[in-house]
Amino acid sequence: MSLLLPESGLLFWMILSFGTVVFILAKYGFPVIVKMVEDRKNYIDESLLIAKQAYEQMEKLKADGEAIVDQARREQVKILNDATKTRDLLINDAKEKAQLEGHKLIEEAKKQIMIEKEDAIRDIRRQVAELSVDIAEKVLRGKLEKKEEQMDMINRLLDEINISKS
Repeated sequence: MSLLLPESGLLFWMILSFGTVVFILAKYGFPVIVKMVEDRKNYIDESLLIAKQAYEQMEKLKADGEAIVDQARREQVKILNDATKTRDLLINDAKEKAQLEGHKLIEEAKKQIMIEKEDAIRDIRRQVAELSVDIAEKVLRGKLEKKEEQMDMINRLLDEINISKS
């Protein structure tokens, strides 16, 4: 017996046992193993598909987020511009109102000054007239102490009145 050449009986039983094992594995083992490999392959394919869908959704959400951020920035710029315009309008309106109010106050002050000036002039004229009458009265009393002088003055005044009426 040689170690490298098996005997025919041993070869027969080895082939028969190997065939039986292959048959049993082919009948019962390989379908289970193939089914498990197929299930695992399907699970991996589904996972890849779900991951791809999640990635696409994430990209879409990212694009939507960027669009929303861009729109928000545009709205912010628009709101800031509107606020600046409104502020400028309010400032200009306030300046115009202040100028109008200032002009009104100046005009009222001028009117008040004119009224006070006219009152002062009237008061001065009245005082001058009173002083003139008082002075004239004193002068006339001094000149007209005699009855003759009084009569001459009366006649002269009557003549002047007659001349001015004519």
